[in-house]
Parts: sequence; C-alpha cells; structure tokens
Amino acid sequence: MRTRNANWFEISVQYERQAENGLFEKVRETYVVDAFTFGEAEKAVTEEMSSFSSGEFVIKNITPAAYGEIFFSDMENDDKWYKAKLMFITLDEAKGKEKKTAVNYLVQAKNIEVALKNVNEVFSTSVLDFDIANISETKIMDVFEHELKTKTEDKPEV
Repeated sequence: MRTRNANWFEISVQYERQAENGLFEKVRETYVVDAFTFGEAEKAVTEEMSSFSSGEFVIKNITPAAYGEIFFSDMENDDKWYKAKLMFITLDEAKGKEKKTAVNYLVQAKNIEVALKNVNEVFSTSVLDFDIANISETKIMDVFEHELKTKTEDKPEV
C-alpha cells in the first residue's frame, strides 16, 4: 500500500466513447488529479483522457478535493475508489475533554471489506487514536498523479 499527500482536484468530464455495440455514447465520469492549480488540473485530465475520448470532450466541473491522503493499492483487482472518513481522537488538556477531528481519505480497493483492511493497514503503526466513521464507494474512475520533471528534463537538447 502506497500513500500520497498532494493537492488533489476532482474533475467531472463528459465525452464520447465507443460502446461494445460499436455505437458512440456520451458518458460523464469523475477523475482525481494531482495539480497545483485549476488550470494545471484541466490540462492534466485533458492530456490523460485524449486517448480515451473521440469527438467532443467537455470538462463539466473542477473542485478541490478534501482528501488528507490517497492510498494506492498494488493489487490488480483493486479497481474501485472508496472515501474513508476517519475521526482522530485527541485530548484537549486545557478543558479535559476528548476532541474528534474528521479527515477524509481516498482508498483504492476491490470492495468495502478490502478498503477497510487497507485503511487499517496504513494506520497499523500510528500512535493516534481514531475511529472509522464511514467508508463508501465513490464514482471516481481513476486518479492521475502529477509527474515532476527534473531540471535536466526541462533543458532543451543541444
């Protein structure tokens, strides 16, 4: 299980793709992109989707995603994305009361049981107390990570 903390955007796109019957159909799908700005997120999803779409491609919505981290699975069957809401429990020493802080994570898994297992695996060594408040399947099709270029890649060849 690999985790990644970044600046994530959820992007809803509409495009035409060829169905199994050979006809073209309009579909609307959601993707998550690692980007610094809305413009960079739009460019990244357009580049990623260019090979999948034919005809009109429209970005319907771009929203900053509220994920603390994304947990990527190495298992081939883990092809769905789940939103996990965790409640971290801390003690407010001044007031002597427990305080709960909600954090959302995106987890790759094949079903809800595996998503739960993956969350527990990531936090197995954590010293923080937490409760899993909710895990639910999302409509996210895929997550596209930002690939950083090294300085040598940016320089033109001479």
